[in-house]
Amino acid sequence: MTPDEFRTHAHALVDWMADYMSATDNSIIPPTKPGDVRRLLPAAAPDSGESFGAIFDDFQKLIVPNMTHWNYPGWFAYFPANNSPPSVLAEMLTATLGAQCMSWQTSPAATELEEVVMQWLAQASGLPETFRGVIQDTASTATLVALITARELLSKGQVGKSGKSDKTLRIYASSQAHSSIDKAVKIAGFGLENLVRIPTDATFAMDAAALRLAIVADIEAGHIPCAVCATVGTTSSTAIDPIRELGEVCQEFGVWFHVDAAYAGTAALLPELRWTIDGVELADSYVFNPHKWMLTNFDCTAYFVKDPSSLLAAFELTPEYLRTTYDAEVPNFRDWGIQLGRRFRALKLWFVLRSYGLEGIRSMLRDHIEMAEALRQKIRLSPDFELVTDGVFGLVCLRANPKWARPDQLNDLNEKLMATVNAEGHSYMTHTRLNDVYTLRVSIGQWRTQQQHVDALWDALSRSLQGLSDGHST
Repeated sequence: MTPDEFRTHAHALVDWMADYMSATDNSIIPPTKPGDVRRLLPAAAPDSGESFGAIFDDFQKLIVPNMTHWNYPGWFAYFPANNSPPSVLAEMLTATLGAQCMSWQTSPAATELEEVVMQWLAQASGLPETFRGVIQDTASTATLVALITARELLSKGQVGKSGKSDKTLRIYASSQAHSSIDKAVKIAGFGLENLVRIPTDATFAMDAAALRLAIVADIEAGHIPCAVCATVGTTSSTAIDPIRELGEVCQEFGVWFHVDAAYAGTAALLPELRWTIDGVELADSYVFNPHKWMLTNFDCTAYFVKDPSSLLAAFELTPEYLRTTYDAEVPNFRDWGIQLGRRFRALKLWFVLRSYGLEGIRSMLRDHIEMAEALRQKIRLSPDFELVTDGVFGLVCLRANPKWARPDQLNDLNEKLMATVNAEGHSYMTHTRLNDVYTLRVSIGQWRTQQQHVDALWDALSRSLQGLSDGHST
């Protein structure tokens, strides 16, 4: 493809991208069944090159109709995976530069821009000035990095060197913590048997007193408490663990304190919600995802550490072929995590922060939170629905509980209700279970979502429940 041909095709692609970003005509979830797309594709790669026009035609015919459209305004599933026009444009430039940002020498501007935008985020979130930030790909990776750092710090590098520890190292998290903690515990070699689940209170937040008892019991049993993983905004219900109380327990026993705010950390940009991370100065590491609720394309995770030297002790490794003249003067971010090769993720974060400004992002967050609270109020006033748990972010947890349904029917009823609404294609929700209650999750956070889309979902829920009522036999 010549530069002129590239220019022509690129213009056509941008026109398509702009149309897609304003489209709402596709069903959010395609009617695709396993194997449908595979059967439409050739069994082997072509021997001869094909025209870009033919490739793009197949993209529109085979790929787009069979994709789940995460950034449609009726997307209320999981947590948001936001993008935005400035972020998309930055991704195009990142791909064009094709930089490998493993060290300062291989990417001076990328390294220093990453330092600056992470400092911007720390300041805007009210994080301690002592925190240093680095961009990881996902919060799952950041959690793994935190646990390996804690392991190496506690064992004085023994585990990384010999592959074993003198005593059993223990990790603590609540029953509501994300499954990425389980995975990190497995990968880092602690063993799932050494992941201690701490009970939660009525709001599904970790019980600090129970954590202390668990740590004391482990010490008496000859184990070594290694790390506590707290959550601000759990996946199931956006519960908020008591960061200050948990941090004080960790300080008492010299345990690494990691705070996972993957979804809800963006809300700390709002001064009125800064209380949700109260006590974060006690954390050794902290993570949140701009690629969830901050208009930044996946993937982009902001990971902060109080003591970078502990991080470097766990991950720094410099073979001769990677040594450069400036290593002693600059951060080489390949040593701040697992990956050697690194994408230029800071560019899209810079574009987003400059395009919208902090106030523009805050305005979007407030709109989403207001929509969520308006929906909660409708649920509180409804005779047929109820809140399963309350919240302060953009997630609403509810279930149908009409008078005509028996208690033992409610889980099945809500499962059918969700399937009915999702099948219409205009809105999409997911579910969780809280104390074995089948709970519908309405996650309001996509950048194109407006009040009308939330109202349409509420209408669909009410209408679909009425339809299920009509078919109900007592």
